[in-house]
Amino acid sequence: MAKERNIVVCIILTIVTCGIYSLVWMAQMNDEARAEANDSEGTTGGMVVLLTIITCGIYQIYWFYKMGARMKAAGDNNNVAIEDRSTIYLILCIASYFVGVTYYVNMCLVQSDLNNIANSKTNIWLNKEKN
Repeated sequence: MAKERNIVVCIILTIVTCGIYSLVWMAQMNDEARAEANDSEGTTGGMVVLLTIITCGIYQIYWFYKMGARMKAAGDNNNVAIEDRSTIYLILCIASYFVGVTYYVNMCLVQSDLNNIANSKTNIWLNKEKN
């Protein structure tokens, strides 16, 4: 289930931990997106982090590209309008090798979509409580 996270706090934790938290954040987002998209065959968060480390970050290009479609599927499953940003994620991820901050833009975009899904579930739950 998607968990709402404060994006600013995630970025601050990433800076304070010299980037280590970004790997934890990546694994969490991957697992939540997999669950919301009902993707039982996708790579687990731990495997994503391991492959990213082993390939010196090259795997994350593929991962971000796949996350665009996965987030679209997750949005469709939860009646949340999320566009397929695969190409945008791919371009920003490749650009991160030249301008490092674009990697975090991708992370923030994915987390923003997960936050939208989490908010939609919270709103549904609150509406049921009122009735």
